[in-house]
Amino acid sequence: MASPRLETYCCPNRDAATQLVMSFQPEVFCGVCIGSASVSVMLTVLQLLPKKGQILRKMPKASSSSTILLLISVCDILGGLGVIFRSSVWLGFPGFIANISVANATDMWPSAFCVGSAMWIQLLYSAGFWWLFCYAVDSYLVVRRSAGLSTIVLYHMMAWGLAVLLCVEGVALLYYPSLSSCEKGLEHAIPHYITTYAPLLLVLVVNPILFRRTVSAVASLLKGRQGIYTENERRLGTEIQMRFFKIMLVFIVCWSSNIVNESLLFYLEMQPDINEMPLKNIRSAALITWIIMGILNPMQGFLFTLAFYGWTGCRVDLKWQKREIPWESMSSSTVGENAYPSPVNYQTNLHDPKKLSTTDSQQTDEAISMLSEGNTSGDDRITRSSPIYQGW
Repeated sequence: MASPRLETYCCPNRDAATQLVMSFQPEVFCGVCIGSASVSVMLTVLQLLPKKGQILRKMPKASSSSTILLLISVCDILGGLGVIFRSSVWLGFPGFIANISVANATDMWPSAFCVGSAMWIQLLYSAGFWWLFCYAVDSYLVVRRSAGLSTIVLYHMMAWGLAVLLCVEGVALLYYPSLSSCEKGLEHAIPHYITTYAPLLLVLVVNPILFRRTVSAVASLLKGRQGIYTENERRLGTEIQMRFFKIMLVFIVCWSSNIVNESLLFYLEMQPDINEMPLKNIRSAALITWIIMGILNPMQGFLFTLAFYGWTGCRVDLKWQKREIPWESMSSSTVGENAYPSPVNYQTNLHDPKKLSTTDSQQTDEAISMLSEGNTSGDDRITRSSPIYQGW
């Protein structure tokens, strides 16, 4: 799981609320994290591997959106591996972690492991949040014909740069003046929590707005391409809208428990004594959401691949040397007899020179294909009859 409480626990002067959740059934909690992360990592890798019977065709133009989707999955896989490693050490060597205390401050290895593993998990999931934000931005810019593969460099700078900057800044403020003597109090920990949850809240608030604007722009593009808005175009726009909806649904399901849990723990921290009987229900709710976080946070990787590509099957093809594996087109390839023909000639068949130039038609089709790339759940009748079937 990814929570700023992991870094807070590394401080010997940890608050009572952090101590409450971190000391609640640690063996069960670590086992839950290992199980959830292991399943998610294995299924995510299975989703991304090429499948037998798939025809892997070369995309006529590389897509920045497909690259971003792959990077989101990579962040989830690496973050899940960090969860597995940290939880395994905590579960296998409980005495090693118990050495994080003021009395044993001379032994810095437990604290170093605690901080390092927590920062690794936090950094990778935070980078995934930034990449998800970049995907929403890129989708909007693509339909506005203001983006391309060259913008991926700017996305790398923003996603990795901001993730590292906020993570290091938050941890530095938390452990000031040093890890062994970090101060205690909400006013000292709040900057750390803000830098941790800022990208998460950004995705929750801004991405739905960008996705909604993108869907509206897609409808305009589909109408302008031929001057009419047929049932095929309407279904295609609905498929893209559903893809955005599934992405946000997965994100909300996996991370809403973090917001609830953090709100409950902050409320407990503001009480003189969190062990009072009137606070029993709040403590129970905090502990329940803590376990839920351990299940849902690592599962984001696999659930995102379902939202991105749908279920791609279990028949893995590991004959790497015989064919090139273009990741961005792998998910959009078709299976066996349903394989679509090469998309190089479709524009001349349905092009109306009176309403749209050849260049504009190509740009429109490429923009829509980037958004629908990787979606294999669309209706065959739509994708075969529509000139924008590339990537479906």
